[in-house]
Amino acid sequence: MELKHLRAFVVLAEELHFGRAAQRLCIVQSALSMQIKALEDELEVRLLERDRHKVALSETGRLFLPEARATLHQALRAEQTARQSARGEIGTLRIAFVSSVLPKLLPMLVRTMHERYPLVTLELKDMPTPDQVAGLHENKLDFGLIRLPVASAGLEIQVVLEESFVVAFPDDHPLAAQALIQPAELQGCPAFVLARRYAPGFHDELLVALKLGGADLTVVQELGEFTTMLALVAAGMGIGVIPAEAAMALPAKVVARPLDLRDHRAGIGLAYTDLDNPAKRALIEAMRDC
Repeated sequence: MELKHLRAFVVLAEELHFGRAAQRLCIVQSALSMQIKALEDELEVRLLERDRHKVALSETGRLFLPEARATLHQALRAEQTARQSARGEIGTLRIAFVSSVLPKLLPMLVRTMHERYPLVTLELKDMPTPDQVAGLHENKLDFGLIRLPVASAGLEIQVVLEESFVVAFPDDHPLAAQALIQPAELQGCPAFVLARRYAPGFHDELLVALKLGGADLTVVQELGEFTTMLALVAAGMGIGVIPAEAAMALPAKVVARPLDLRDHRAGIGLAYTDLDNPAKRALIEAMRDC
C-alpha cells in the first residue's frame, strides 16, 4: 500500500470531486483515477461510488478514511523524527554534573538547549567525578561536568569553567573582616574540604597549593557536598575552603572571602567519549556559546 495512494484517497474523500482533488494533488485527473483504482485493487474493495455526476464514499470508504488519515499522520511523524534526529533536534542526553556548575553554568546550558532544541530531553544527574568517569566509560552517561584534573584514558575533556577559591567563615569569625585571606592565616583553623574520593585531583592540588602558601590545613572533616559544608560553617563548626562558584548561594550567617592561592584555579571540564550523534554535537555547540 503506497502512501501516495492513501493521500490521493484522502484528498478525493474530502473534495468528492476528481477535478478539485487532482488540482490539490498537482496531478492530472487520469493519474488520480489510476491511483484510486490501484488502491481499490490492492485492497479488493470499493472505496468510492462514482458515476458521471457525482462521487461518494462507500460504506467501506467511510470506515477506511480515518485509518488512512492516521497512517499518513504517523508517516509524517516518522519523517519529521528522522529529519529532526539527523539535525540533532530530538533525542535524550544523559548529563552528570558537580555542584560548582549549579549556580550559573548548568542553568545557562539547559536554557540554551531548551530554546534551540526543545525536543531534546536532558537527563541530569548530580554525581561525583570518579562516578562520572566510570559512567562515561560504561556508556551510562553521554557527558560529564567533572572536577579537574582527571587522569583517565579514553575521555575527551574540554575546560568549560575555571574558578578561584574562597574561604567560607561564620560571620563572627575574626578573619571575616578581611577583604583577602592569605593561606598562612588559616593555620590552626578547623577546616572542611571536599572529600578526596569525590574529586581526587581537585583535593590533592588544593592541599598542595595551601601548603605552598604557608598553610598546613587542619582538616577536621572531609565532606561530599559544599552545601553540607556551608551548613556546618553556619553552625560555627569550622571554616570551608571552596571554589568561588559554590559560594554564590551562602546560608545565613556565612560570609565568603577571596583566598590568595596565586595562580591556582579549580577547573571544570566537559567530558565525553565520542560525539557519535547529532544531539551530542548540538550540545557541544551550545556549551561553547555558554
